[in-house]
Parts: sequence; structure tokens; C-alpha cells
Amino acid sequence: MKVVLILSGGIDSSTLLYYLLDKGHDIHALTFNYGQKHSKELKHSKMIAERAKSAGSVSHRIVDISSIHDLISAGALTGGSSVPKAFYSEEVQKRTIVPNRNMIMLSIAAGYAVKIEAKEVYYAAHKSDYSIYPDCRKEFVKAFDAAVYLANLWTPVEIKAPFVDMTKDEIVKLGLELNVPYEITWSCYEGDERPCLSCGTCLERTEAFLLNNAKDPLLSDEEWKKAVEIYQKMKEEHESTSK
Repeated sequence: MKVVLILSGGIDSSTLLYYLLDKGHDIHALTFNYGQKHSKELKHSKMIAERAKSAGSVSHRIVDISSIHDLISAGALTGGSSVPKAFYSEEVQKRTIVPNRNMIMLSIAAGYAVKIEAKEVYYAAHKSDYSIYPDCRKEFVKAFDAAVYLANLWTPVEIKAPFVDMTKDEIVKLGLELNVPYEITWSCYEGDERPCLSCGTCLERTEAFLLNNAKDPLLSDEEWKKAVEIYQKMKEEHESTSK
């Protein structure tokens, strides 16, 4: 089946790419430049897509919608706020919300699906994002799927989020089984040469690999040791303040 996938170059969407390849789909991946502060995810999504071509049918396009930046520039990823160094479960992580991002990207992906006669659009919303990101919840997926259906009655398209009931560590477990090349994925919200290891998405990534008794292949041995130390220290601080 021909499908459209929103690919960010991170753990979740890269795992979803290989999950869909494992099912034999013809994948048309889209990566969006929406004016985010750094372009690391654009670079890594291209690397992932190129690598995945050896496993099946994959095409990839980077879509430049950066002209909307001024309309949605808010928070830590597109606005002037600094990236919070805290676990995803903390209130401060709401600074990482990009206004209506998934709605915008999914709308474009649905239009693209109609054009190329694809029947399904996939994105990697998952359970660990539930508390902070409303557009990663099952309620949103269901409502938006209904809206897309009504908007395209003559050429129906479904919105799919197969990881919506899975945690990050469960996604990594699946990805390890599928041989996802995690060494070329990128999660960090900072755009530096190497991951910062202490932002919410870095902490979540470290935790996911720890729970799978695996080292993050993106990191050197020294970086992994440091990542684990930072994670354990910040986890203790988080738990003490949450009591």
C-alpha cells in the first residue's frame, strides 16, 4: 500500500518508518521545515530516509513551510524561550509546544496523500507525549481522522498513529527488533554538534534505552556514561520535588 509518513529524524518516526517497511508499504515520507531553531532534524531525516531505501520503497521530501514561522513562533522550539532542562512530565515542558504543529503538518500530508492516491497518513504520536502534547492524544487522532475524511469524501484518507498506546521504551524495543539505525537519529532540542543530554527529549531517550538494557548507539561510550549520570541525577531531583 502507498502511504504518507511524517518523518522528523527522531526515534519515534524513524521506528515508524521501519515498522511500515516491515509491512511492505510504499512509503512517501515528508519532513517539514517550519522555522524550527535548528536544522538538525532535517539533516537526520534525510540520512534515515536514504538508509531505509535499502530495506524497501521509500521516497523523501523536505517541505519548506518556514514562511509560517512568524505566525506560530512561540515557546522554546520556534520562539524566544530557552529549552527547559527537565523531564517531559514537568509543567515547564509545555514551553516546547509548537502551536498547532501536528494539525498543520497532517493537513498538508493529507493533501499530498490525495494527490498521489495514498490511502493512509502516518505520524508517530505516542503515549509518553500524552500529558504535554494534546495533538499526540488518541482523542485528537480520532477527531482529526474524522475531519480529514469529511474534507476528502471522494478521495478518503485515514490518519494513523499506531504507536499512540506505546511508551518510548516500547517503541525503542520494537525498533531494536527492526534494526532501526538509531545511530543516525536525532532527538535533542538543542541544535549543537552533539546532544545536550539534559533536555526533556534527551532524558526520555536515555531512559528508553536504559529500560531496554541497551546503550544509545548515537552516543560514544563516554557520552553514554555521562547521559546516564545526568538522567539518574535529574530523576532523583524530579522524584524528590514531586513528593
